[in-house]
Amino acid sequence: MTSAGSTPDSDPACAVAHGAATVAGDGRRLVAVFDSPVAAHLLHFARDCGFGTALLEPRGVDSATHAVSYADDVLSTADPDRFGALTDVVVTDHDRPELGEVLRDVLGAQPRWIGVMGSPRHPAPHRPALRALGVPDDMVERVHRPIGLNIGSRTPAEIALATVAGLVADRRGRPGGFAFD
Repeated sequence: MTSAGSTPDSDPACAVAHGAATVAGDGRRLVAVFDSPVAAHLLHFARDCGFGTALLEPRGVDSATHAVSYADDVLSTADPDRFGALTDVVVTDHDRPELGEVLRDVLGAQPRWIGVMGSPRHPAPHRPALRALGVPDDMVERVHRPIGLNIGSRTPAEIALATVAGLVADRRGRPGGFAFD
């Protein structure tokens, strides 16, 4: 319903609510690391929110995998030429054996922001993995965990929703509710 004198054509907020406008991208890109059900939802939501999307999967992917259909780009390495100041990186599986090596390479590619999914109740496996590879502590501290808004996420879609919502809040300069108690 529009307010008096307001139509989807005259009110930008109303136009968005009625599907008459799209989210304009601002050059931000979201790279999901590791193909997973969470990565598929993450890239789907990110694309709908105006992010460019990419999937980084060092093992390679095929068209039958979870996230590849939502990625604008599929990467097998953290090529610095494809990352940068407008790239946000989200690691979607903290149990993969190559976690340390992939994060080391992502850190070297200098993205804007890096996060690793995982419960704040469990130790962060990326820290010892990076330290074992000789990554300096100031670089290890660039990796955020936990990530996403604190909404009590449990399913892959909820985890992805909370994560993308947090990145949208950041893009808009809002606090977004990242506090975990």
